[in-house]
Amino acid sequence: MSRIGKHPIPLPAGVTVTIAGSEITVKGPKGELKRTIHREMAVAADGKQLSVARPSDEARHKALHGLTRTLLRNMVQGVSAGYTRTLEIHGVGYKAEPEKGGLKLTVGYSHPVSVKAPPGITLTVDNNTVIRVDGVDKEMVGQVASELSKVRPPEPYQGKGIRYQGEHVRRKAGKTGATAKA
Repeated sequence: MSRIGKHPIPLPAGVTVTIAGSEITVKGPKGELKRTIHREMAVAADGKQLSVARPSDEARHKALHGLTRTLLRNMVQGVSAGYTRTLEIHGVGYKAEPEKGGLKLTVGYSHPVSVKAPPGITLTVDNNTVIRVDGVDKEMVGQVASELSKVRPPEPYQGKGIRYQGEHVRRKAGKTGATAKA
């Protein structure tokens, strides 16, 4: 049996799960998420926990078993506690400013870059250099954080750019100096 898939998913207080065929709906205090799972996976809910079963021991069923369980656990955790990714902006004059529905990033280009938050995602700015991406969908939070980082990825010579909090940027040595002329 799958090591991950065999574990039941505990349901916190205030979280309800509705199963309609292969459509799973999870509601909680932070919001609601829907997902269609693979039709061969069987999901059962008994009020306090959620469990996933597979039809056979084929390799693809084993893989789907663990995947389905992990996706459902992420949904339960998202609607009960939510997800957060934190990004830092490094560089002289680099900053982020909140604007209606998103952010305005000043990160060394000739123009500010506007970023709009998709529905269900909240973008907040602390001290003009720390961006928090909050939401109930783990995939969406990670995707938005990745897109923000790609606006100005950290460069290896001076370390300027947008990076995840705690991310280590490997630095390169620059030029060593003037060369001797012959």
